[in-house]
Amino acid sequence: MSEARESNRRMLGKLLVMAVVMFGFGYALIPVYRHICEVLGINVLTQKDGTVAPPVNTQVDLSRSITVELDSNVQGSLRFRPTERSVTVHPGEMKTVVYEVVNAQARPVTAQAIPSYAPQSATPHFKKVECFCFQQQTLQANEAKQMPVMFYLDPALPKEVKTITLSYTFIEIAGLDKTAAAAAPKAVQ
Repeated sequence: MSEARESNRRMLGKLLVMAVVMFGFGYALIPVYRHICEVLGINVLTQKDGTVAPPVNTQVDLSRSITVELDSNVQGSLRFRPTERSVTVHPGEMKTVVYEVVNAQARPVTAQAIPSYAPQSATPHFKKVECFCFQQQTLQANEAKQMPVMFYLDPALPKEVKTITLSYTFIEIAGLDKTAAAAAPKAVQ
């Protein structure tokens, strides 16, 4: 019996050594792989050459500056406003602005933002990449949200346009109770 016990102990020792070696190999695999790739010049994620200049967006028209005025309106019980009143942007330049909405009610509210632009000739040239207006927003009771709008102005924007007003109307579409819904003005068809 002691021979079997001794044999089992040696086997357990070998298994523990193998487990530690496998763990060490797995732990060291990532840095070793990165080093091998760097030495061979394959799968290099970053360049070490500090003289390489970052790419320049050649679509930005630095000769023109457009003021984008930010406006907000609300229909319903929400508070809604831009965090800044205006921004200056060059055509082709990516810009992000933030609007803030607050639901001070003790109930959830679902609303949709509808954008409008002035002058109307700027509308086809105002390109939104990300906007809270793309989908309905649900705010829980007493919730506040910061909502970004990422946009750029098409360089084909008419030269006479110097100022664009971006206005959002935030309309409550769900969450009204029956008495508030009955008191709300009816939409004209």
